[in-house]
Amino acid sequence: MGFFDKLKQGLTKTKGAINEKINDVFSNFRKVDEDFLEELEEALIMSDIGIETSTKIIDNLRDRMKKEKIEDEEQVKEALRKEIEKILEISDNSLKLETKPSVILVVGVNGVGKTTSIGKMAARLARDGKKVVVAAADTFRAAAVEQLEIWAKRAGAEIVKREEGIDPASVVYDAISKTKQLNADVLICDTAGRLHNKKYLMDELNKIQKVINKEMPESSKEVLLVIDAGTGQNAISQVKAFKEQADITGIILTKLDGTAKGGAVIGIVEENKIPVKFIGVGEQIDDMEIFNSKDFAKAII
Repeated sequence: MGFFDKLKQGLTKTKGAINEKINDVFSNFRKVDEDFLEELEEALIMSDIGIETSTKIIDNLRDRMKKEKIEDEEQVKEALRKEIEKILEISDNSLKLETKPSVILVVGVNGVGKTTSIGKMAARLARDGKKVVVAAADTFRAAAVEQLEIWAKRAGAEIVKREEGIDPASVVYDAISKTKQLNADVLICDTAGRLHNKKYLMDELNKIQKVINKEMPESSKEVLLVIDAGTGQNAISQVKAFKEQADITGIILTKLDGTAKGGAVIGIVEENKIPVKFIGVGEQIDDMEIFNSKDFAKAII
């Protein structure tokens, strides 16, 4: 199954949610007027896209319709797709791993799919011929380390782990040493995600970043925030919290195969100007794809 088909299948609920609301608006379609645009804007807001972003999409759509003299229902839908696409393709979404070694720091709250995403990413990099080391720096949950070990093994990556409760920054330090020793290409670091204990969690994150900057000052660094598509508007506050502590370079969007709230990512990208780099479209190790804004827009509308 190709990326678009996987995405389309995964987005069935999201598509149902957004498409349903938009189709309701179009079912009474007579002409493109202010009443129609207001209803369309409301449908976007109700799809978790967010008020500001929905307003911007409709404003741009209004301008496009005037310029291109759009009156036909299908043309309106196509124009709407293009506006969503434009938001989502804000910048190059490829991983910047120019140095050897490079480092990827993976952050996000518990339960969003960080461990699974790391396993899938490690497998992708291994398929590209890269040697990968994984640091199990979420030392607060024994289950997280065990799960990561299983994924690392499946991906053919080396894992560095320590006993539960140990300082996460020390695990990252050991993993950096191992990465250099093995002459590996990429180090991927898992981190804890207990936002309810925010200050402590963010202090740990800062310590980890200091160790990476000190020990790998010249290395390319990616900081990827994992977001569960099902959390809708809650994901926006997660982005805000992590942005305060880390220079987020990209988003991994997970669990699109079971949600009706995937529209939230459009608002997140527009408000934060952070590109979506990967998208999780299933449970298998190869069910992670490089994000494609055109396919995403086409799959939801």
